[in-house]
Amino acid sequence: MNRAIFGGSFDPVHKGHVNLVQQIYDKTELDEIIIMPTAISPFKQNMERKPASAEDRLEMCRLAFADMNFVTVSDYEISLSEVSYTVNTIRHFRTLYPDDNLFFIMGSDMLLSFERWKNFEEILSMCTLIAASREDGETDIAELEAQAERLRKYGNVMLLRTDAYEVSSTEIREKIKNNSDVSCYMHENVVKYILENKLYTD
Repeated sequence: MNRAIFGGSFDPVHKGHVNLVQQIYDKTELDEIIIMPTAISPFKQNMERKPASAEDRLEMCRLAFADMNFVTVSDYEISLSEVSYTVNTIRHFRTLYPDDNLFFIMGSDMLLSFERWKNFEEILSMCTLIAASREDGETDIAELEAQAERLRKYGNVMLLRTDAYEVSSTEIREKIKNNSDVSCYMHENVVKYILENKLYTD
């Protein structure tokens, strides 16, 4: 079985995330994509802004991906309540599914800094990286190809071209704080959940 893990803070999860997952599923032979909200990202430990709670982010992911039968939302990293290092997560799923082909989905910007990740060589020995490159004119494809080639001495790296989505979680949080309408950016049930629980208002 071909399983992929897509991790992130998802703070909040939006249509860009959902569209990316659908595109990757359509362009690959994956059987399942596991959405993995992080507990504490090693890259965001010193944020001034308080994120939505782990439980809220997990529930928003469940709502956002509810209509996609090939998606599973996992609470594995959240249940640990500690810094989420990808290598530990991949070890866990490699033990859980020893006979499966494992993949890890990331943005192309993360691929360029991947050698700074904890035990990056071990990650590549356990799974294939899928780096999603947005077709927005800003991504240097030659640079990505060169980086992918450097990393391939440790394992498999796939580059996938995907459509850009013109909003980020940061922008959505700012719009919510300013009482702007965000219904076009997120699944209606996610918007409803945010409003009911008064998330991102301060």
